Amino acid sequence: MDVRLPITIAGMCLVLLISGCSPGDEKHAVSLEEKTATFEQSLDAITDPKLKDAVTELGGSLLLLERAQLKLEGNPLRTEYGEDALGVLKHYPTPQTLVDTFINGLFVLHKDASSDYLTDLQPVFPFNLNIPGGFLFPHRVEWQSVTLSNKRVIPYQPEWSETDPGIQLSPSSSNVTNPDDLTVTYPFIEGLDVDKKSQPQPVSLQGKVEVIAPRRLCSFDLTQKDVGQTRTNDNLSVKLLKLEKNYAEVEFSNNLPLPAEVADSQLNPLIVQARDATGQYLVRAGSINEGPEQVAFYEKQLTHLQQQKTWSDTLEKQLSADQQAFEQQHPQRYSKVYFNGPIETLEVRVLDFSSATVTRQSLDLPIRAFHQHTTDKAIQPLVLPVVVYDDLAANWLKGASLTEEQLKAGIRVHQSVEDPSAARIEFSHRRTFNDELLGDDFNPGESPVTFFTEKHNGKLDEPIELPPEAYQVDPLRATITYDLNLFPQTPAIAVGSMPLFLATVAKQAYDAKSLPKGLEIKNNALVVDLKRIPANEWRFFVKDDSGNYLKQILSVSHDASAEGPALFGVHYFYGRPTHVETYQRTDLTTLQYGFEVKLDPAQLTDPAL
Repeated sequence: MDVRLPITIAGMCLVLLISGCSPGDEKHAVSLEEKTATFEQSLDAITDPKLKDAVTELGGSLLLLERAQLKLEGNPLRTEYGEDALGVLKHYPTPQTLVDTFINGLFVLHKDASSDYLTDLQPVFPFNLNIPGGFLFPHRVEWQSVTLSNKRVIPYQPEWSETDPGIQLSPSSSNVTNPDDLTVTYPFIEGLDVDKKSQPQPVSLQGKVEVIAPRRLCSFDLTQKDVGQTRTNDNLSVKLLKLEKNYAEVEFSNNLPLPAEVADSQLNPLIVQARDATGQYLVRAGSINEGPEQVAFYEKQLTHLQQQKTWSDTLEKQLSADQQAFEQQHPQRYSKVYFNGPIETLEVRVLDFSSATVTRQSLDLPIRAFHQHTTDKAIQPLVLPVVVYDDLAANWLKGASLTEEQLKAGIRVHQSVEDPSAARIEFSHRRTFNDELLGDDFNPGESPVTFFTEKHNGKLDEPIELPPEAYQVDPLRATITYDLNLFPQTPAIAVGSMPLFLATVAKQAYDAKSLPKGLEIKNNALVVDLKRIPANEWRFFVKDDSGNYLKQILSVSHDASAEGPALFGVHYFYGRPTHVETYQRTDLTTLQYGFEVKLDPAQLTDPAL
């Protein structure tokens, strides 16, 4: 029996716990820690293992939920813009077309690992699965086996076994950000050198995929005047319970039952987005998907469990019946969504799964090897039967026309004084396309900095005379490191200038039939003569006849030899380019960013102690 809160909630809470609570929540955090300690002590009195597991799971989930709520409420209100999570849908006429693109655009890369006994396999999806809106529909990919060049089939196993003497296929432990990555592990024999080329290599990966597509997507655009109102579209209803500065509470329901085929699936039919007064999309900070009534119900269940002495079939049936009764009485689903910025308008999109199409397909994917640098003269084909657009490109390319004022306005100053012997001042800015074209030929010039004491009125006092080893300026990383133990007086303010770098970028647009020398389109690839067009000075973006930018799959450099010059580069795309945009760095300017930073205090250690 599973009496936990939905696993997606617990998982979300765990992510939020990583960064802890803000200082303003310290009092609440202490209270929560006390509550956690009390709960853990209460577990010691439970002797029945099944009952203890049930109490642990439900109580732990409730504590995680409370901590997540505190974290979200304590986040500083800062504006951060993102992209339309539903932008991908505008390119495909039906939900099923999107599903087909997801499946048919999947392929597998062979990647050399650091050891001769390992080979990494990277499934490459046409959509980024790690961001909201990367792929909208519920899906599941299950790997089953890998076929080697000697025709041997190695079954998939969920973890690597130290005692298994044979070749193994298991999840990769080297890349935690891509959970679908796999590793083929060859047996290691102490004292025996193995020629990797003599080992049978993986040639195809087998598995199966399942994707659930809703029958339709319904949109509700809401503002402050809609608070308390219920909006209905056929079988779907949305009620805006609350709309505050940076969060919204929404309740929605579907009065049609789910089809039996997907009734037990983990479905998330609600997508909530927000725009501020500029009309730009705000980045989501997180969400709580359990309403007050549901939390109260779980708390009541927990109290009931804690009053029991043993676990029994009768208890399990009662808990199950209580949960079913609650769900029948409360068919609405709740979501409280937080955003990084002030909300002006709310966009609620509901996926209607009252009728769903479930696509199940077996996978037998060839494994392809594309090394970032290769000495092969022939261009290896990588044509996939799908078209995928890069909706982030247009916004990214705004950085090509970045101005000095925009660059300086985006500078943020961060300090670190935890280690007084290596206190730091860091100057950072959000990365833009301009940074991508800076190259590596920098001339930072002088980077002066002077430390001052402070008068009682907060103004500068005398500069502090320091030995050269007391501080160090790294202009290329835009950091100042200083050792407070070498300061004869406690510094209060740092004054100086830090170099910034701004590229002048020239843009040109070409039709595929009139490309300049050095550029050529072959099927879905753009081939670049790197002798004529150096890679560190140029970037390329392509469109098809729809006018949308195509998403790049990968790129490789064909070199004369391992140490020789690059001859030509190949950029592969999901689709066939018909227009090419070139972006060339024509100049690199060094700017001086003048600063006056009030220093954070640090706890110095008395060297005499």
